Amino acid sequence: MTLLGTKIVAARAVGGLARRAGRGGGTSLPGKLLMGLEPHAISELASRLPQGSAVVSATNGKTTTAAMTASVLERAGLRLVHNRAGANMAGGVASALLAAARRGGAIDAQFGLFEVDEFWLEQMVSELSPRAILLSNLFRDQLDRYGELETIADRWASVAAALPASTTLVLNADDPLVADLGRGLPDSGAGARRVSYFGIEDAALAGQTLEHAADSKHCRRCGAAYNYEAIYLGHLGRYRCENCGQQRPAPSLAAERIELRGTRSARFTLRTPDGSAAVTLPLPGLYNVYNALGAAALCLELGIGLDAVATGLEAVKAAFGRAERITIGSVELQVLLMKNPAGANEIMRTLTLEGGQLDLLGVLNDGIADGRDVSWIWDADFELLVGSTRRITCAGTRAAELAVRLKYAGLPEDRMMVVPALPNALDAALASASFSDRPLFVLPTYTALLELREELAARGYSEPFWR
Repeated sequence: MTLLGTKIVAARAVGGLARRAGRGGGTSLPGKLLMGLEPHAISELASRLPQGSAVVSATNGKTTTAAMTASVLERAGLRLVHNRAGANMAGGVASALLAAARRGGAIDAQFGLFEVDEFWLEQMVSELSPRAILLSNLFRDQLDRYGELETIADRWASVAAALPASTTLVLNADDPLVADLGRGLPDSGAGARRVSYFGIEDAALAGQTLEHAADSKHCRRCGAAYNYEAIYLGHLGRYRCENCGQQRPAPSLAAERIELRGTRSARFTLRTPDGSAAVTLPLPGLYNVYNALGAAALCLELGIGLDAVATGLEAVKAAFGRAERITIGSVELQVLLMKNPAGANEIMRTLTLEGGQLDLLGVLNDGIADGRDVSWIWDADFELLVGSTRRITCAGTRAAELAVRLKYAGLPEDRMMVVPALPNALDAALASASFSDRPLFVLPTYTALLELREELAARGYSEPFWR
């Protein structure tokens, strides 16, 4: 056995112990140990993937976008190594490669698909040397950990500028900060690289006024305010800087004729340079249309045909906590992760499409992975829910703050319950929802999502997440 093989065996043994102990570190601890034994283990193992790899990063939607991409690639016949559990820092990426490694170090997969945390992009791109990188969006998130958006945008710009010509950039044309990463890169000569843009082209869904929670309102080049012709989601849309002339690049791949169908699905026409295809996406909301567009653009750049892309998107299953549905007795839970203003607003808009009166369980935590600062809830438009909420149970370490926010949004106090402990809150919300024939919609922050899954697994309603 090679020295690397010996290190793989040791790291894998630790991972097995962690999983048997029910520890969440089972998804990243083995990789961390392997990197301690072999600092460039990611590079060593990724180089053994015969068809290379791709990286997906964003503030919102990277887990779902990666799941959509995996659905397409696997149906096209590729064997993947993929950090499906969402452990998207170095330890998680290393653990995914470790799980696919044989004793001698060979990889039992053809292609690597890696979701990467936005702050870890530079390090992971350096280690993975991917064939393509999909960058979907930059929204304000976890400011106490990552700082303002410009901090991430500057880091991403450094990554883009250093890429070799062999790496394709797939960028969201509708996000000004992301689209700007493709400008100024060599487009001819020895240093040329391919940049592919995707976006939405549907006037029926376009707004005209930026919501107060919108993030990228000013040109990264000159600082002047953007003039928006159309706004689709947060600051995503068709924009132009009248001062310096920078504007949204024309997308080569677009979603047209979009039909949003409440919390169940969305339908759109996928327009590409090779033709168009109708896609019925089994996931809700305009945000998932954007996720599907990014996945489609990436897969097309990797050589997958349009028909296979459409089929793979239609077959995708909800990622953990992202419109996932779980049945408990007579009540169906639908879990919608809500972690920053832009994402929260789109989830609430999607909920309003349901019509009627809704039962909700909101779980607001302030763990490290959530961000200690929960003031973002004041930028989210909870007013959207007031007219359609029958009852909401507020839970989590900051349950009281969530209730105060809802009170200021105009929700009557008799429609709210404050039950901080999640097990008790789940019982209370299920009891309330049992009087309705509608689903119970659960809106947790990230660590609350993990707690919810653990609680549901303990009750026998779902698989443990850390398995």
